Amino acid sequence: MTAVTPTETTEAVEAAGTAGTAAAAEAVRITRLDPEELPAHLPGLAELLADAVDGGASVGFLAPFDRDAARTWWETQLPDLTAGHRQLWIARDGDRVLGTIGLVPERKPNGRHRAEIVKLMVHRTARGRGLARALLATAERAAADLGATLLILDTETDSPAEHLYRRAGWIPYGLLPDHAARPDGTLAATTFFRKPLTPRTSLTPPA
Repeated sequence: MTAVTPTETTEAVEAAGTAGTAAAAEAVRITRLDPEELPAHLPGLAELLADAVDGGASVGFLAPFDRDAARTWWETQLPDLTAGHRQLWIARDGDRVLGTIGLVPERKPNGRHRAEIVKLMVHRTARGRGLARALLATAERAAADLGATLLILDTETDSPAEHLYRRAGWIPYGLLPDHAARPDGTLAATTFFRKPLTPRTSLTPPA
């Protein structure tokens, strides 16, 4: 995949093997959001999160989960964005938010070499276009730019997300049965992944 920048780029999204995918991908832009930009994108982000929960994704919430609840959750992320404790990207086609991903650098003094990938989501109507892989590549590069040498994440076992991470070179290091509930309340196993990185800069100093 073509390397991506951690700010804004017209993304050459990986082709999914379907007619028209490449042409459609050319319109998709991956943008890192500054804190002051979050309010303008709250409706799209709320729709995206609610769609993920409606679709059964295990992203931390139980059904019923409406757009108002989703918007409220995104609003709670503003302090961490402002403080630099979280980075956030969106994939958008025009004004429509199609996907998102977050990066959370570790704040403990003995863990500043690592960061966590969180809330990788693509709207159900935009899947199959390589957006998830492109968002993941963007966050991975940004982590390396921060000086991180280790990325971690977790996801529902046997989910489409797990297969994505394996294809992207992530290494599973553990499986915990009944770790988290799906939106319908049923318990599911979680697989934990790691990915070593080659840092592009020295580690950022403590905040």
